[in-house]
Amino acid sequence: MSESEYIHKSHNVSVLLYHFVCPAKYRRVVVSKEVDKTLKDTCLEIEKRYELHFLEIGTDNNHVHFLIQSIPRMSPTQIIAIVKSITAREVFRKNPKVKEKLWGGEFWSDGYFVNTVSKFGDETSISKYIRDQGLEKEYVVLHQSKQLVLF
Repeated sequence: MSESEYIHKSHNVSVLLYHFVCPAKYRRVVVSKEVDKTLKDTCLEIEKRYELHFLEIGTDNNHVHFLIQSIPRMSPTQIIAIVKSITAREVFRKNPKVKEKLWGGEFWSDGYFVNTVSKFGDETSISKYIRDQGLEKEYVVLHQSKQLVLF
């Protein structure tokens, strides 16, 4: 796996990492060595044109995992829209048999999974890191939620 880096912009420094899981349309088994190569090559070309860095790309028959670093200006929705639209077009162009398997339709299903990933650890270690930053005064927790909320 490639290593994430601090991205320095004029008014911020960031390390934003996202794990995306994108299933193929109808969960069909369409990922092959040829499709793998197309996905990898296309993603590396996307890196040259957008502020996205692919730290890892992995496939599993009917879905693809992307570990992507980006900048605060780009939302996860924007990131995955770019990735899905360009990769689908290129997969169909370079692998016409895939389009047949999907009845001439779309490559990706409409949905996806996204999760933020930390370079520095899980919630507990990050919370400890924040508490340990106080130099002169005690760190005071103003709010802490122990319950995950489903939206």
